[in-house]
Amino acid sequence: MVTAAQPLSAHQAGTVPGTKTPRVPGNRAVAALRYLGPNWYASVMGTAIVATAGAGLPVDVPGLRTACTVVWALSLTLLVSLLIARALHWTYHRDQARAHFLDPAVVPFYGCLSMALLAVGGGTLLVGRDWIGTPAALAVDTVLFTAGTLVGLAAAVAVPYLMVVRHRIEPGQASPVWLLPIVAPMVSAALGPLLVPHLPAGQPQETLLLACVAMFGISLVATFVMLPMIFARLVTAGPLPLALTPTLFLVLGPLGQSTTAVGKFADAAPGVVSAPYDQGFTLLAVLYGVPVLGFALLWLVLAVAMVVRARRQGMGFAMTWWAFTFPVGTCVTGAEGLARHTGLAAFEVLAVALYVLLVAAWSVAAVRTAHGLIGGKLLAAPR
Repeated sequence: MVTAAQPLSAHQAGTVPGTKTPRVPGNRAVAALRYLGPNWYASVMGTAIVATAGAGLPVDVPGLRTACTVVWALSLTLLVSLLIARALHWTYHRDQARAHFLDPAVVPFYGCLSMALLAVGGGTLLVGRDWIGTPAALAVDTVLFTAGTLVGLAAAVAVPYLMVVRHRIEPGQASPVWLLPIVAPMVSAALGPLLVPHLPAGQPQETLLLACVAMFGISLVATFVMLPMIFARLVTAGPLPLALTPTLFLVLGPLGQSTTAVGKFADAAPGVVSAPYDQGFTLLAVLYGVPVLGFALLWLVLAVAMVVRARRQGMGFAMTWWAFTFPVGTCVTGAEGLARHTGLAAFEVLAVALYVLLVAAWSVAAVRTAHGLIGGKLLAAPR
């Protein structure tokens, strides 16, 4: 993610040729938003997943539900604040905003906008309803799910298109960040089933569920295309730059989220999809989820080892640290789904252990981000 600790690319350093730099009013707050990129939506995703993952834990912890609702409210506040800030960015710093589209290091983060909308929407229906009621929560989730899905599908097409026809990328530049736009439809696939019971029975319910299955396929196949390039870059070009090392955790996103999605399909399918396909979703939840979550744990250990190495070499805080949150949260929800469908205590223990890791990572990222904002470092011009 682009922060003050990372070098400016050619497009970030200047304006897009042929465009006129808008006049910025004499407002220090608006001027400070010039380098606010779409990567900031990762903080919304990482906060929302703390609430939704905590609500699904297979243990009864006093006060946990209330705490999750408070965190959801924080994620909603962050989302609204960032949407306003980004609107001001597009209004007063249009040259910089357009430059982001031409920068292959920045444009993949537009997938974060989709996932932020979806994550907050899902959290609204899961825990936000405790405070605002189910009808209002359903309305909010419907709006955010629809907007997030449309943005995600657009990003899944537009970003690869720009990478092919506008960007000039060297083989050694492959990065886990490339996964962000293509994993967005998987988030829609995992959260869409929450809306299925609220639709009229029959074709409306089945259509939404199978649309989620289609988005699962879109994201999964695209991930299978991207992952070999990312791993090949690691083994041929060596470790990522220090500031980008946390992005290795992004690989957990499609793995954990796809495991979560198949579990949600199995939850929603009975009474929606005709036999024997309804039972097939339950089989898929276990036969797909177990091996994929197993690989996710393998990658988690590898990513932790790489982060420890980078930390010893002087890796400082950057907004990339938010990569420690949402991807780990998807593994929590994936383990929760496997615990439901297998009844194994091992998955319950795994879900709790990963949730503890998630909360710890979120706490560190949140505190360091707040400190960076107060000090002005995170919104300063990148070096």
